[in-house]
Amino acid sequence: MKRVWLVGVGLGLTLIGGRVQALPGQTAKEAALWIRTHPTLQPAPYETLLVRKSHTPAQRFTFQASLMPVGRASAPQGVIRAEEFSLTNLVRGVSRGRLEEALRIIYGPIVHQDYRQATLVYTYPDRDSGMQGEVREGDRYAYWLEIAKRPDGFAYMGKVTVFLRDDLPKLEAELRRP
Repeated sequence: MKRVWLVGVGLGLTLIGGRVQALPGQTAKEAALWIRTHPTLQPAPYETLLVRKSHTPAQRFTFQASLMPVGRASAPQGVIRAEEFSLTNLVRGVSRGRLEEALRIIYGPIVHQDYRQATLVYTYPDRDSGMQGEVREGDRYAYWLEIAKRPDGFAYMGKVTVFLRDDLPKLEAELRRP
């Protein structure tokens, strides 16, 4: 049975594939409603813009919507500027494919396709810290994917940030600084 969400006029939520989507650029109230009704995120009653799941201490999932632009701390804005999810799996590891599949599950096929077709803007392997990442610019949003690896190459944590394209120059400048 397909679920249909009833949404009031002026709420600003987008109905994609039969479910509501809250994305960067919308209000905190809209994002909180989307998070609360999302079948994958399923927040606890006290969680609004931050959702934490833990199957075991070695396997964790976090989702957060933020009013602050991506990158180093700066002043909060009036709308959601970035949404980030992270996966930690100290047993089986975290792959790029798993992060991309999680992006598709959380945001649906339209945002996933925007990510897949996005232009690679910046990439970095950081051998000293074990961080590997890339930043992409799509038609709708910008995307920042990072994977943390142990010295032996085992990828134990990964995160994807979906953010407003307007914030891309700020993040890129911060990442390029030594």
